[in-house]
Amino acid sequence: MDHADHVGLLARGFQQGEGGEWADLGAGTGAFTLALADLIGPSGVIHAVDRDRVALAELRAGVVSSVPVAQIRTVVADFTRPLGLRDLDGVVMANSLHFVEDKLPLLGLVRSYLRKGGRLLLVEYDSDRGNQWVPFPMSFATWSELASDAGFAETRRLAAVPSRFLGRIYSALSLAP
Repeated sequence: MDHADHVGLLARGFQQGEGGEWADLGAGTGAFTLALADLIGPSGVIHAVDRDRVALAELRAGVVSSVPVAQIRTVVADFTRPLGLRDLDGVVMANSLHFVEDKLPLLGLVRSYLRKGGRLLLVEYDSDRGNQWVPFPMSFATWSELASDAGFAETRRLAAVPSRFLGRIYSALSLAP
């Protein structure tokens, strides 16, 4: 996947250039952080959260552009623990939730970060069987049930792309009531 694929997976989740305050949980080196930055525009703020300090340094080094993008704040932290975020317009979890076995408590925490009507954009492998690199993926059907159990509403699939690993990657949108 390249930058255009990352943007394409997220794009239907909001209006281009809308700004707002977002978090990317499990940002890593920032592939989806940069896609989100392009989409929300220069008036937006993104909290890029990852426990890998080196990966976040790589993200910071990669944010060199003549095109104005959202402000990116890197946060070295474990996203499975409280982060002190509040009233966010949205959260992106791209290829990060599949590392968490017990997802329901984490999703309650994530929901607490969102304002009413805030959006959770999930990018995940469309499979219920994992492997050593992707231990706990979720098909879209499984995600829809889990999102509802976690108190999210109006879950819908946004896009999908083929993947060499586990067949396909999808994106989904769920709203905080």
